[in-house]
Amino acid sequence: MTTLFTDVYMSPRLLAPGGTPADLATHEQRYGPLAHGDPAALLRTLAESGLTGRGGAGFPAYRKFVAVADAARRTERAPVVVANGAESEPASHKDKTLLRLSPHLVLDGLQLAAEATGAAEAYLAVEDGASYLESALAQRRDPVRVQVVRLPARFLSGQASALVQYLSGGAARPAHPTPPVRERGVRRAPTLVQNVETLAHLALIARYGAEWFRTAGTPGEPGSVLCTLHVPGREVRVVEAPFGMPVGRLLPLEGASAALIGGYHGTWIPAAEAAQVLLSAAHLGAGVLAALPTDRCGLAETARVLRYLALQSAGQCGPCLNGLPRMAAAFQTLATPGPQGTARTDISRWAGLLAGRGACHHPDGTIRLVRSALTTFTTELDAHANGFCTATDRTPLLPVPTERI
Repeated sequence: MTTLFTDVYMSPRLLAPGGTPADLATHEQRYGPLAHGDPAALLRTLAESGLTGRGGAGFPAYRKFVAVADAARRTERAPVVVANGAESEPASHKDKTLLRLSPHLVLDGLQLAAEATGAAEAYLAVEDGASYLESALAQRRDPVRVQVVRLPARFLSGQASALVQYLSGGAARPAHPTPPVRERGVRRAPTLVQNVETLAHLALIARYGAEWFRTAGTPGEPGSVLCTLHVPGREVRVVEAPFGMPVGRLLPLEGASAALIGGYHGTWIPAAEAAQVLLSAAHLGAGVLAALPTDRCGLAETARVLRYLALQSAGQCGPCLNGLPRMAAAFQTLATPGPQGTARTDISRWAGLLAGRGACHHPDGTIRLVRSALTTFTTELDAHANGFCTATDRTPLLPVPTERI
């Protein structure tokens, strides 16, 4: 179960008030009409807004839009636009919540993206909720037809190259992006892939302008961002907060030893330090914030996630096929109180060998998690090496869906 956080950190922008899904009439009453017909003006406003992608990479949206439009002119091929709502990260609920509560805001942004790039073909890719979104589309009369596509429930299904391969009739597996999908994507056409939250922000920027958008956040990182909060004993919650807000204002860290910032490709940080970390694309990744209580074992949590990540790899390059399973197995040794052998040094060595060598960023994200765990849970590592664990509660904190393993 996912709920909205009841505290208000800013005037709500993206999520329907009260947690009630907005139909088209309610949506239009709330946000007003959407202007069409001036792609150049829309691109200028997008550039002035400073909007960055909300899918994890934080790449400037304007630059991606222009790159796709330029590639379309150069190749004389009509581009394709894709709203990425896969949200394959098990701990993240932000995109699902956005699509459930404000589907028309995302669909507005998708139409604007098609207009700005000159696309005549659009897709909305999701793992679940497709029937609901098809019903929302049936209420609309849009210039560009949108097709809802159901993706396989796999961790890498939402990766851009995997997504375009699937839409082109292949398997949802990442590929070396050479050339990048913005130049050769769905059926070899220039393709714009944008996270659904990014498109929802675009729909608001088109209505209210760049200056309005920049009233939230910081000069360097304007706007708001959706985050998924995991706190033991509470329901998973989705919040909207401005960039630049300290994590400690969103995530209750009293009685916590550490926080996971960014999800399963994110970083473990000691609680006192995490409380001062400012919301930023550099840290947020999938927008997941999780508090680890002092009575839980961070090594055990990490080991569970690593096993999942190793099993969810595409298995088509050496770092994923061989490196991640070995690293997961070695980390399980560290998570089990008792002799560790060479596991700690092996993991550090493998992390250096695997970084930057995968067909996608899956190994790099996994290594980031591993390295942060080795640093943050040093005391627990030493305790395990001496045969005991300080944790008293074995209840898992982070979701690892067994049906996907």
